[in-house]
Amino acid sequence: MRLGFHTGYWSAGPPAGAAEAVAAADDLGLDSVWTAEAYGSDAFTPLAWWGSRTTRTRLGTGIAQMAARTPTATAMAALTLDHLSGGRAILGLGASGPQVVEGWYGQPYPRPLERTREYVDVVRQVLRRKAPVTLDGRHYQLPYPGGTGQGKPLRATVHPLRADLPVHLAAQGPKNTALAAEIADGWLPAFFSPALDESYRAALAEGFARRSADLSPADSFEVSATVPVALGRDVEAAASAVRPHVALYVGGMGSATTNFHREALERLGHEAACAEVARRWAAGDRAGAAAAVPTELVLDVALVGTPAQVRDQARAWRRSVVTTLIVQTDPRALPAVVDALREGPPSGA
Repeated sequence: MRLGFHTGYWSAGPPAGAAEAVAAADDLGLDSVWTAEAYGSDAFTPLAWWGSRTTRTRLGTGIAQMAARTPTATAMAALTLDHLSGGRAILGLGASGPQVVEGWYGQPYPRPLERTREYVDVVRQVLRRKAPVTLDGRHYQLPYPGGTGQGKPLRATVHPLRADLPVHLAAQGPKNTALAAEIADGWLPAFFSPALDESYRAALAEGFARRSADLSPADSFEVSATVPVALGRDVEAAASAVRPHVALYVGGMGSATTNFHREALERLGHEAACAEVARRWAAGDRAGAAAAVPTELVLDVALVGTPAQVRDQARAWRRSVVTTLIVQTDPRALPAVVDALREGPPSGA
């Protein structure tokens, strides 16, 4: 299992130590570094700026929101980054949710799976550059059928460095996960848990059964899971560093009726805990919401404790479908976390 680093979302500004952590990625032996976007900083600019200080580590958007850009604009950004990085770009895409898509981007949120399928179709047409890009879809039409009537099919002026630049899809539900296996080169799960590995494998198998022969083979498909990691004197102390992160996603990332992150945690059997976290968050009690996150929930989706405890917990992830564990941690703690995750003997051995 490879290791990556997720720089995370920005709050009021760039995360302290993120630039230095990315610059150290090559020396740390990391496979990849990833950036995110919601409704603040974008994913491509930090990846290009910070990533310019690396020479081997792959550079992934985790994720670029589809509503933020037309599919051709996203393909342009990806092929540009791939050229500048010498073929190290990974295009991670996600549909986000209606709260952000409708509230921030002013876009509709109908039929996200169908929309994703059309979006990826256009991106791949741009990257393959076999013909001018056209699509007569429900959500995307190229050329645009209205307006002046002067639009015509176009082909990218730039020859992409890699026609097979990898496209990864963020997904949490079974249907989205199957779609990733069907049309993408990788899956980017959030709140992954080894406890549900069997169901993840079943969803992926469903998608692989429909996979086109002109895509990369299923046995090269990547599963890159972003995993919160916190080191501390013991599990309880380290879990306290992760609880606010979980509370934010349960209570604040999504609407009252649509929250894919909360649904993923509920599938792990944490319905009651999620309801209490959401209730406290809605009441404005952020500290109380974090305190309501049980340690058992944290251990399902994160790695916490002493270096030996984290190393032992990671063994379940190594046995799972995950191919890359993307570490989400304080950037300044990254070297210690990477050292803890290097395969070694079980604690007490």
